[in-house]
This record gives sequence, C-alpha cells and structure tokens, in this order.
Amino acid sequence: MIPKIVFCSRTLRRHCVFPGALKVLQRSWTRRAGLPAAGCRGIHVDSAPNIPTLTTSYAHGTSSSTLLHYTVAEALQRTVDRVPDKEAVAFLQDGVRKTFAQFQEDVDQAAAGLLALGLTKGDRLGMWGPNTYEWILLQFATAKAGILLVAVNPAYQQQEVEFALRKSGCKAVVCPSQFKTQKYCDILRKICPEIEKSAPGDIRSPRLPELRAVILLDSRQPGMLHFEDVMQAGSSQYVQKLHDLQKKIYFDDPINILFTSGTTGAPKGATLSHHNIVNNAFFTGLRVGYSWRPNTRICLPVPMYHCFGSVGGGMCMAVHGISLVFPSAGYDGKANLAAMESERCTFIYGTPTMYVDLLSQPDFAKYDLSSVEAGIMAGSPCPPELVRQIIAVGIKQITIGYGTTENSPVTFCGSTMDNLERKAETCGYIMDHLEAKIVNPTTGEVVPLGTLGEIMIRGYCVMLEYWADEVKTKECITPEGWYKTGDIGSMDAYSYLKIEGRIKDMIIRGGENIYPAEIEQFLHTHPKVKEAQVVGVKDERMGEEVCACIKLVDGQECTPEEIKAFCKGQIAHFKIPRYVLFVTTYPLTITGKIQKNKLRVEAERQLGLEKENK
Repeated sequence: MIPKIVFCSRTLRRHCVFPGALKVLQRSWTRRAGLPAAGCRGIHVDSAPNIPTLTTSYAHGTSSSTLLHYTVAEALQRTVDRVPDKEAVAFLQDGVRKTFAQFQEDVDQAAAGLLALGLTKGDRLGMWGPNTYEWILLQFATAKAGILLVAVNPAYQQQEVEFALRKSGCKAVVCPSQFKTQKYCDILRKICPEIEKSAPGDIRSPRLPELRAVILLDSRQPGMLHFEDVMQAGSSQYVQKLHDLQKKIYFDDPINILFTSGTTGAPKGATLSHHNIVNNAFFTGLRVGYSWRPNTRICLPVPMYHCFGSVGGGMCMAVHGISLVFPSAGYDGKANLAAMESERCTFIYGTPTMYVDLLSQPDFAKYDLSSVEAGIMAGSPCPPELVRQIIAVGIKQITIGYGTTENSPVTFCGSTMDNLERKAETCGYIMDHLEAKIVNPTTGEVVPLGTLGEIMIRGYCVMLEYWADEVKTKECITPEGWYKTGDIGSMDAYSYLKIEGRIKDMIIRGGENIYPAEIEQFLHTHPKVKEAQVVGVKDERMGEEVCACIKLVDGQECTPEEIKAFCKGQIAHFKIPRYVLFVTTYPLTITGKIQKNKLRVEAERQLGLEKENK
C-alpha cells in the first residue's frame, strides 16, 4: 500500500542545511513512496506555503485540522460552555450587548417561540432588514429549530422581495416596519393586501401562498406579529420540544438560503448546510489567526445578508468565541471609525469600497486606531494600491479573501503574515480541505501554472443546490462535484490565486453583485426604450458602477434623469444606473451577439472614465 505523504515545510526545514536540499529531499521521499514525480502533491496549508509544490493549476489544501461535524447549534453551545461570560456581540447604535451565555439564552427563547408559532423543521423564514441584534439572533434561533433562514437583501423592492419569498416558500418573514427610506410594511401590503384583515400568524395570500406570519421588529401593525410575541411564546412545552428536536437535526441538513443573481438575471437561492458554514467559519478563522488571537474584537460593517457577514462574522463568532462589534444598522463610514476607537477593535471587515471610505473620512487622522492589527478585505476585486494604502495607515496584517456565496463563501485566503506582494497582488492560497483547478473554459482541461482559465472549486464548501432549481444547479455543479465559478484567474506553484476578470457579465458595485440582465429586462418596460444593454464601468470608489446603454424607440426623446426616475422605487437603489448613455448601435460579433467588453470600453471612453480611473 502506498503511504500518503504530506510535505510540511517546517519538517523539511529541520532536516535541511543547504539551499536546494528541500527539493532533493522531496524527490527522494517521492521516489521511496513509489509516487509519480510530478502533479500528485497537495499544498499543506497549516501555514503559508513556501515550497513551490504545484506543477499544474490544480491544488488540494491538505491540513492537520480535521473537518468539524457539528450543527450550528452545537458549535455555539461548545463556545458558550467555554467562554460564557465573554462578550459575544455589541450593537452600538441600539445599545445592545450580550455575553455568550446571554446570547444563548435569547437563542433558545426565540427558537422555542418560533416553534410555538407553528414553524417546524424544514420551514423557511425570511430575514429582511439591516444589521440589528434580531438578525444574528434569528440566524442561530432558526438553526437550532431546524428552520432555514432566508437572507433577503434589505434594499430589495416589491418585485424582488416577492420573487425571493415565493421562490423559497417562506412561511414567515421578519423585518422592521421601515428603515431609512425603505418602507417594508408598505411593500408587503402591496404584495399581500390580505394581511390587514388576517389574524396575526394566519395570513392567506394567493401571491405568497405559503406565507403565514409577518413579524415586525419595531411596531405593531394590523395582521402582523411583534418580535416580542415570538420571544414570549416559547412556554416550557415548546422548550422541551426544542430540546427533543436536537436529536433530529443533522449537520448535512440545509440551514441557509442566500439569494445571488445568476445567468438569467433572476436571483437564485444558494442553499447551504450546517456543515458548509460551520467548517468555512472554522477554517477561515484558523487562516486569519483567531485561534491565537483570543481577544479578537471585529468591527463588522458588512451586511449580515451577505455570506461575508453571516459566516465570516456570525459563524466565526460562534465557532471561535470572538466578539463582534456592529457600528450601525446601515453602513456609516464615520461610525466605523468611532467604533474601532471606542471599542478597541483589533480586526476590521470590509469590501474594497468600505476601505476607500475609511481612508477618505476627512477626520481620519483624529481617530486612535492603534488597537487594529488586522482585517479582511473581500466581496469584490481588491485593487493592489488600496491594499498598500491600508497597510500604510497601520493595518499591516490585512488579508484578502476570495470566494462565492455558493462556496460558503471563502475558498482562497491569504495569511496575515504574507509579504506585501502576496497581500496586494493575490487573493491568497487554497483553503483547508478544498480542491481548486484552473481550466480552459472551452475544453475543460487543466491549464499550466500562471495561465488564465476558469476557476473551479470542489469540497465540503460547495452548496447543496440552488433552492428549487435543479436546472440551474446542474449548470454550475458538474457530475464530479466541481463548482464552476465563472471567474477567470491564474494560480502559481504555491497555489496563490490572481483574479483577472469574469466570464459572466456580473457587475460588482461596492460588494453588491448585480446581473445586467435583470436591469435590462426592467428598462425594456419603459415605453421609450427600444433596447437596453447594461455594463459595469470603472469607478475608483465603488470598483464598478452601472451604466445603461439605451436605444430609444424611433422618434422618441429621453433624458438620463427620466430613466433614473423610472427606476426609483422599482428596483434596488444600488442597481439604478449611475450613467445613462443613448446609443444608435452596439458592437456585434459576426453572429450578431453584442460584445459587452467592447461596449464597456466605448462607454468608459464616452464618459471620460478611462482617464479618470488611470
């Protein structure tokens, strides 16, 4: 039987006394084990790889740490038992602070209350709102009750939220009555006018046939429950029912549905299991050092409806026993700085746009950020110069992460101890227990090192499915279990990844994923629009901005302001085109297909952005 060999750089260094001995010893051990000389070795990822092991663009992250087999509830309970009196969360805007023991008590009470309202294992509950204590509380309460949490973008307008709730078959939805300009109650009443005449908890609506309850966080409205009703409903009978239910909840069960745009333009519900998110949080935490940073306090401005917030934040808290500081319910750059100073945060999360805002605050220099040692930048492509600027202001252990919602999400991540070039120019190296390959998009063949191709991922992190969409699931997950990311990148011999672009036309604006077809379909409903093509154009702050290139109906006249006004209140604000160009032709291929890459270049030329963003 051929023994399995993992080459640990630390072990090799102990046995080597001259340059080049590492490779000699590798070859020697390979021959003695009867292994082929090339293409068979994984990358050991307990520490940053420093031996160029790979010979082709395939990497397997071998690890000394085993996969966890806990449910979300079990992961939290283990941490509660270990550090009950440590602060788990602090919501500064609302003045809410909870230790792990207090948080667990609230989780159990909320979970029992959900059972009392008639929700059962396998039902879906939509969470639609900004970063409040109830968001993270319900993340864990639903998991303990075996209810799938459906994360709904708080900016969704009527058409979008109706689609998400109907597609996932939500039995309940939790939201504030309104937040800033977003009036959640009014939108729900337009979708389901029957609510006002319904008994709370017994809604019957033809447009959302599975919806029974709307639970408000901040007020009482006709036909709707208040969140306090949930917290008070869990009598001892339901507490016992919750206890008994734990024996029937398994780590492979689906537990989260997160909507992400897809090739049709309609959102798709990436369905993640306990196993997906518990392990992704565990290994992400190991990578960035939570195991040796026992007093980590994370400033968390990223939204909880994103995997970045719910897994990188909420699940990392539960698995590693770190503390989360939420500066504000909605994003506020100044509040982030104030929180980092007053709470002595040691870690910061953010999209590139959030870091741009951080550095752009007029009084940035006045804040004492000396406690902040490290951070994660993810959610959209990270400009190398921005990484260097962040390091220059003192956050020297910044780390870049790469992944997708469908992969729970992190698949590549750097080490906080990486050198400047690796931090600024790459997305890090392969995560523990995952496989990645770069393939020719046409042939599917693995490409040589340093060659561009489509990034594909296999392992524990790959989602179970797109909820109730077998066709789309089969389109992106191969029979062999590889998830096709649609992203173009290259890998080096250490497995460090560089992202070069996307096969799909998805626009990433400040961390928000936007698929042009969705906007195009809506713009086509304008009576003056003959055809609309949407592209992303460069933007220094947001990464990309939405630009609509519109052909008008013959004889019609229109202004950019008219198009933007038409979109307002109908699609999410971040999808409304910042730029509107009126065109007479589009660049076409020989077969008549629109060349969006050329359209983007032309749009940037007309807008003067090719100079502005150099």
